[in-house]
Formats: sequence, structure tokens, C-alpha cells
Amino acid sequence: MEEDFELPTGDEMMMNNDDQLDLPDDGPTLKVGEEKEIGNQGLKKKLLKAGEGWDTPDNGDEVEVHYTGTLLDGTQFDSSRDRGTPFKFTLGQGQVIKGWDLGIKTMKKGENALFTIPAELAYGSSGSPPTIPPNATLQFDVELLSWSSIKDICKDGGIFKKILVEGEKWENPKELDEVLVRYEAQLEDGSVVAKSDGVEFTVKDGHFCPALARAVKTMKKGEKVLLSVKPQYGFGEKGKPASGNEGAVPPNANTQITLELVSWKTVTEVTDDKKVIKKILKEGDGYERPNEGAVVKVKLIGKLQDGTVFLKKGHDDNELFEFKTDEDEVIDGLDRAVVTMKKGEVALLTIAPEYAFGSSETQQELAVVPPNSTVCYEIELVSFDKEKESWDMSTDEKIEAAGKKKEEGNVLFKAGKYAKASKRYEKAVKYIEYDSSFSEEEKRQAKALKVACNLNDAACKLKLKDYKQAEKLCTKVLELESRNVKALYRRAQAYIQLADLDLAEFDIKKALEIDPENRDVKLEYKTLKEKMKEFNKKEAKFYGNMFAKMSKLGSLESNKAEAKEAEPMSVDSSEA
Repeated sequence: MEEDFELPTGDEMMMNNDDQLDLPDDGPTLKVGEEKEIGNQGLKKKLLKAGEGWDTPDNGDEVEVHYTGTLLDGTQFDSSRDRGTPFKFTLGQGQVIKGWDLGIKTMKKGENALFTIPAELAYGSSGSPPTIPPNATLQFDVELLSWSSIKDICKDGGIFKKILVEGEKWENPKELDEVLVRYEAQLEDGSVVAKSDGVEFTVKDGHFCPALARAVKTMKKGEKVLLSVKPQYGFGEKGKPASGNEGAVPPNANTQITLELVSWKTVTEVTDDKKVIKKILKEGDGYERPNEGAVVKVKLIGKLQDGTVFLKKGHDDNELFEFKTDEDEVIDGLDRAVVTMKKGEVALLTIAPEYAFGSSETQQELAVVPPNSTVCYEIELVSFDKEKESWDMSTDEKIEAAGKKKEEGNVLFKAGKYAKASKRYEKAVKYIEYDSSFSEEEKRQAKALKVACNLNDAACKLKLKDYKQAEKLCTKVLELESRNVKALYRRAQAYIQLADLDLAEFDIKKALEIDPENRDVKLEYKTLKEKMKEFNKKEAKFYGNMFAKMSKLGSLESNKAEAKEAEPMSVDSSEA
């Protein structure tokens, strides 16, 4: 036929069909020549030629097909093949009859299939005069040539993304990352309103219009896309006046933006309170990172926020700066950040005063760091030697390492560094946690170390007000030594703080049975009795108030009942 048959939508005739459809997520698996029904509305598919791979298009994708449409008697009413031009449309948007939207979703690239489409999924009782009669079942021989992935990024139709060039790997930028992009924005009439050959911005801060930040979070490095942007993700009801090299955007204008994600710098929060931030300037090699206790060699430049350099190590042919992690040899923020780095990685650290030099003025190599200064370090991790892990140690090495960590913990505890001390005790226990391969003498030594380290760790947790963990650590000790007075005493302290007073009393009484003259336990028993007395007072007051209220309510109810009895009986009007 000479006319260009446009495959009009059948939505008007099938407004209620969406609710009736019960379609599987995937189309039927077919062999060439086989026919099966898709869903339960009478749509049938016969495979004429198998396609490539496993992927199939999804709603929102722009598909390109060749097709021939016929009536059941073989009368041809349209063919893109005859016109010599493939037909393009967006899948799942109601641009074609329902049978097409449902059927083509099941096809693979290069696949050729014959679809038999009932009138309810085609042109219904109206038909499409003069070529398609009312209530006509149609057949379409369709070949899926290709499709472009078009995604509804915000799931509200506000931004559609069509991939023009696939990106690399699988990672996407996150909120804190700094992205480098190229873009060109046009209005629907093709006029360019903005263009950049390279601009850098933080994803969470955005650039130009909200659509850019939304889109880059879905993109891979090197990916190039075409964005169709509705006003709510562009410039909204007010539009945007012309400024500088950027043109004006009218109110409620749709825009088309070609966007390329050139690269990005990963930014991470090293600490949960967001006071140590790391921006990667150059990615490192491999997957290995330093562990706690590793010896690291770095290049380092330390600056104040005004750019004043106060430290420079490992540059200008100077010796690399070497330190051992988790040993208080550098400021806490630097210590925490370096164990997140890979060999060869270059990063920019921004460290708040709490993790830097605090509230004191500090003289550094090249300048003074004023009180409460946020500092920045550019750091390159040149190399590192990890502290030996327990699985690489012999049994005697494990016991020796555990003893060493215990002593380090003791020094830190005495210095009031309870969190760091706790970590040392925990590491000591990990070295000797599994002792099945130990000799009897080694098992005896390991048990003594476990008891000492868990007890000391419990003391740390009490200082840090982590009473639940203190109770668990003492319980571990008592599983090894049921008459350990220190474990009973410290667990009782934890129970008191957790308001488990009965359990605390049980532990204290047991400790006094074992060691009746223990002064510390006696003092804790006194504290417990005061707590129990205070608790009993509160409880008595609570129940006293409750009973008083109940008594008052009972009295009110009694008064109401008496008043009701005193009322005269009502007179039936018929007796008057």
C-alpha cells in the first residue's frame, strides 16, 4: 500500500483491559516453528527465527522493527518492508496497539515472530477504516532489529534517559562524588540554551538543572546519554532568564540534554560523624589495604584551609614519611584514612579539629596550626607492610602476639585511652580464639590471656558506658572460670547500670561467698542496696498513686450509682 499506515493506539477501545491482564514477567520460551499464548487475553506468538542473547526490551525503550500486517484471510494492510523504512516507537507508552506493546517485550534482538492479535488488543469494535474492519483479529510478522535503552530515571516520567554510548565497568557516582561532565541543553525547537565541554560539580550540589545530578547517579564512566527532561526537573514554572553564555528557558519548557560522564572523583566519609572526608584524586592498585598495625610509607602535604603549608614529607627527593597505623604516631584522622587506601592511591583528606590537632595551638614542621583548625592533607600511599595476620602465624607466635597486644592495651588504659585499649584487647583475643591446634601448655596460656583480656576489655566498656558489651565479656570469662570474682564484680556493675538489680545482687552475693573480704565488692553491694532502696521507693510511690486513682474512680462510680437510685420513677403518660 502507498499510504503510510501509522499503527494508531488502541487505548481508547481498551481502557479497562490493563486491569484484566495477567502477564508473566518473561515471554514464553519457544522453539522455531512453535506457537504459544502470551498472557491470558488471546495474544499468540509463533517463533519464525530465533534472536541473539537473552536481553529483551523494556517499557520506555525505543525499538526499531520491520513488520508486515495482514488480516486472517491473508489480506495485507501495511508493511514497513514495502516502504523500505524500519518503524520506530517507544515501548509501553501507548504509541501502538496493546498487542504490540505486550508482544515485542518478549522478543530478542534479531528475532522474527508472527503475532496473532485479537481485536481486544488491536482496534476493537471500531476497527481502523478503511483497511481494518471492526472486531478484526490481526497478524503481524515482526522482526526486532534493535532497541535503545530508555529509562524513566525518576519513575514519574520526568526524565527519560536514552543511552547513546555505553560506559565502562559497573560503578556509578554517589552523592558526595565530584563528577566531570560534558553537556549540551536544547529546547524542543532545537535552540541551544547551554553547553559545556567540561564542568566539575559535586553530585549532591548539582549543576545547571536538577536533571543532571539525577542522571549522573545512573551513569557509568564514559557513558553518553540523551535526556528528555520535563519542567519539574528543568526550570519549572518560572523558567530561566538568559545569563552569560546561557540562553533563556521559557516557563514550563521541556528540554533535551546530551550528557557525557567523563570521569569522577570518589568522595567517602571515613568516620560516621562525617568529620573525616576522603576524595580520591588517583585510584590505587588492586584490592589490598593496610591493616591496623601496618607500617606505611607515604608522600604527604599538610595545609590549613587558607592554603598555608604546615607539613611536607616525601616530596622533592626527600625521604618518604613512614609510620605505623593505630599507634598514635599521627593525628587520628590521618590514621583512620590511610587504612582505607590502596597502594598508589592519591587522596585529599579534609579533617575536622576533633580528628586533627583539637583546641590546642600546635607547632608543625613548616608552620603553626591554630586552635580548632580543620586541616587538609594530600596523601599518596606509596607502599605498606601489613601486620602479620593470625592465620599466617604459628601457635607460639599467636600467643606471643596476644601477650604483646594485651600489654599495649594496658598502657593505653592507664593513659585513659579506653577505646584504643579495647581494640588491643579484642585483637589479642582474636589471635588465640581458635586453640584446637594448641598444645596443653599453649591452651593453658591462651586461657589465661583470654580471661585477662576480656576482663580488661570489660573494664574499658564500663568506662565507655557500653554496659551491654561489658556484661557479655564478663559472661565469657565466667564460662571459662565460674568463680572469677572480678568477672562477677564487673558484671554486677554492668547489671546495676542496666537496672537489672536482681541479677546484680546475685553476682555480688556469689562474689562475696568466694571472697568475703573483698573491699571493692562490698562497696558495690552498698551501692546496689541504695539503688534498690531508691527503686523500691519509686515503685511504692507509683503503685500508691495508681491505687489512689483506682480508689477515687471507685468512689465516683459509687456516688453515681447512689444518685441514680434516688431519682423518682418516670410516669407512663397513659396512666395520667
